[in-house]
Amino acid sequence: MAVQQYDVVVIGAGAAGLMCAATAGYRGRSVLLLDHANKAGKKILMSGGGRCNFTNLNTTPDHFLSANPHFCKSALKRYSPWHFVELVERHGVEHVEKAPGQLFCAQSSKEILNLLLTECEWAGVEMRLNTPVSAIRQRGPGFSLRAANADIACDKLVIASGGLSIPTLGASPFGYQVAEQFGLPVLPTRAALVPFTLQPADKAWLSTLSGVSAEVRAQAGGAAFNEPLLITHRGLSGPAMLQVSTFWQPGEAVTVDWLPALADPLQALRQARQEQPSASLEKWLRGVFSQRLAAAFVAHFQWAGPLQHYSNEALANVAAVLKGWSFKPSGTEGYRTAEVTLGGVNTDALSSRTFEVNRVPGLHFIGEVLDVTGQLGGFNFQWAWACGHAAGEAL
Repeated sequence: MAVQQYDVVVIGAGAAGLMCAATAGYRGRSVLLLDHANKAGKKILMSGGGRCNFTNLNTTPDHFLSANPHFCKSALKRYSPWHFVELVERHGVEHVEKAPGQLFCAQSSKEILNLLLTECEWAGVEMRLNTPVSAIRQRGPGFSLRAANADIACDKLVIASGGLSIPTLGASPFGYQVAEQFGLPVLPTRAALVPFTLQPADKAWLSTLSGVSAEVRAQAGGAAFNEPLLITHRGLSGPAMLQVSTFWQPGEAVTVDWLPALADPLQALRQARQEQPSASLEKWLRGVFSQRLAAAFVAHFQWAGPLQHYSNEALANVAAVLKGWSFKPSGTEGYRTAEVTLGGVNTDALSSRTFEVNRVPGLHFIGEVLDVTGQLGGFNFQWAWACGHAAGEAL
């Protein structure tokens, strides 16, 4: 069988891979896009509750974690959120700003995927799905690949195969294996933007509150976020927990301020005791919590009786729990539900301008496979667009 020749082969039909392939195609390169999955952009489709938080207008390098925090600056500067918004609007995709800077599709994530697929088609990209790559070899100034039953040669090879998050959508360690094959260092990986699981004692009283949410301030690993917390039958989730999970280290505690809008709950409690001494603490809590959450706190911490029975010290202890409840997670739900993978290919081995491997000319890595992880809120998609565009321009 004859060897099929292309200028560029991109492995991975996710956000970064689609963006890179289209960008390279528009520059006149012959591009083949390969993916072992049966559909392109599966994570795009499920993101944002099916509405795809496709960018964040407030994106800065400070919203990303990496062992090399400067690496992301070049690509983010050259392809801003406004560049992608212009593309979205050119395709007539309606969008809404749900939270400051966070842009979602007004209708469905399918519109972002269709936009990218259309761009690839217009750019002349050839796409093959259900096509796993079984072998990659460097040959002179290019690469040879074995994909399904085809022998393929290319001058430039882009690995955009993603990380380990959500294996049911096709996640695999393929990209890390390619990196190791070519001698690139891979930093330890773990699940990020992921719900916490609880120790038995905490799970016993919190699991009965499954479905209850509250606005909190959560802290772990030196980072803090004011976001909603959601109690589930397995543990703690919601944006607050997903955000701090990226900074949390196993064995460490997570601290939750259940009343972030109340600067001095002790003063408020003392005032309530003075004005309504016979009122119960649960009644006061129902003024700041949902009824179920208030009842659970009272039962778990044994806060029974009227306020007049509470000394200043006792009220101070109540306030301390409400402003700084601390728990040690038993772990996280892992890659099964994680939105992204922390760690990955060490970016010190790559050019921040072209994403080309310094010691392997023609080999590029982009997207989640790299040690660049965005916070929750559209930042990881903006990274995909920015690095995909930067690599595509360099091919």
